[in-house]
Amino acid sequence: MMILNQKKSAYFNDEIKPEFMQALVKNIDFAVPESILEQEINQALNEKAKVMRYIIPGADPKDLPIAINLTKKYQNIYFAVGVHPYHTADWKDDIFQNLNLEKAVAVGECGLDYFRLPKNSKEKNIEIEQQKDIFIKQIQFAKQFKKPLIIHIREASLDAKKILIAENSKEVGGVLHCFNADETLLELVEHNFYYGIGGVVTFKNGKRLAHILPKIPLDKILIETDAPYLTPEPHRGQRNEPSYTKFIVEKIADILNLTPDEVSKITTENSKRLFNINV
Repeated sequence: MMILNQKKSAYFNDEIKPEFMQALVKNIDFAVPESILEQEINQALNEKAKVMRYIIPGADPKDLPIAINLTKKYQNIYFAVGVHPYHTADWKDDIFQNLNLEKAVAVGECGLDYFRLPKNSKEKNIEIEQQKDIFIKQIQFAKQFKKPLIIHIREASLDAKKILIAENSKEVGGVLHCFNADETLLELVEHNFYYGIGGVVTFKNGKRLAHILPKIPLDKILIETDAPYLTPEPHRGQRNEPSYTKFIVEKIADILNLTPDEVSKITTENSKRLFNINV
């Protein structure tokens, strides 16, 4: 039985009424049998969940062939090529040739993650430099293949921002996955970046994100799940699901004084524009 360790994302939904067809960033960190994986995909694509398109971002290069095979099997699934900061040791240049494939739409997840750095100073510095080197290489591939970036930043906002600006990532833009509500990153609006808003915005302790949300231009907001994590209220503590994004949409609508339908339409168009998917 095949086991998949892969992030699965759905950035796109089409407009519907009266239910939500929000622009969805669905990231799932999981290891499940292939049969269960396909069951989850089918559940998300069914009429009730209203998830119309998936993007499977890169994380561990070993899983890329599985992601590509899924895009061949499902018309509405796309993929990205990338190496997560936790997998820099598995870096291979040649995987980025897959960006030539028709359903490759982005580079990532890539970025910097300082949350689990070694305590030893020498080892810590080596790890940071390795992450930076791999991050820069992926920005360069994104520019070479003219694909947007899916950015992972954790406890590394200043370094990540400096690299994105220095490497002229504005040329391709991208999305800050699971935006961490660090106000210093709002400068990246001017560099063609979008902001992924997930279940944290519904949390009682998510006030910082709720406070900063109005400072993000409407045309730079995406909706995401980070499933199976960060499940929004009122289902916090359960496994996250695409259908729960309606609670994120409702909360954003409440904060920005919009209707849920308006938020759904806006974020859907934002996703289509960023990833250049017009179907």
